[in-house]
Amino acid sequence: MSIARIFRADHEHWDGVRPINIYLLRTVYLLAGVFVTAETWHEILTHVGPWNHIRGVAVAVWASYPLLCLLGVFKPLKLLPIMVFIVLYKSIWLVVVAWPMWRAGTLIGSPAEEMARVFVWVPVAFLVVPWGYFFREYVLPRGTSRVLTGS
Repeated sequence: MSIARIFRADHEHWDGVRPINIYLLRTVYLLAGVFVTAETWHEILTHVGPWNHIRGVAVAVWASYPLLCLLGVFKPLKLLPIMVFIVLYKSIWLVVVAWPMWRAGTLIGSPAEEMARVFVWVPVAFLVVPWGYFFREYVLPRGTSRVLTGS
């Protein structure tokens, strides 16, 4: 495969998604799957005592979505809603939690600082999502995609 070809829409294999998006999606899925799974499951397996119910939900979500990300390495477009979930929840957290703390000068040195340092990379996930494909397949009514794309 030539370098130029990875930047062209691939209608034969990927429903018009560029191969570069597929490779980058697989990379992000793999990174999330490996690092978030390892950290979260370590926390679950070493936790002592009862869980706070809100913290327990957060840990359960963090333990679940990276396992699905590992499936995304093999089925990148089928698991695209997981990537959109990651983009949405991290973006919302950055706007609702981190931004006000940063503006107030309380983010640095707080427990939220480490999470903000990780979540600030969310634009990378945003950039690798093939948004046209996502809207055609998951948002717009059936048949609309052909009208909008001319295919």
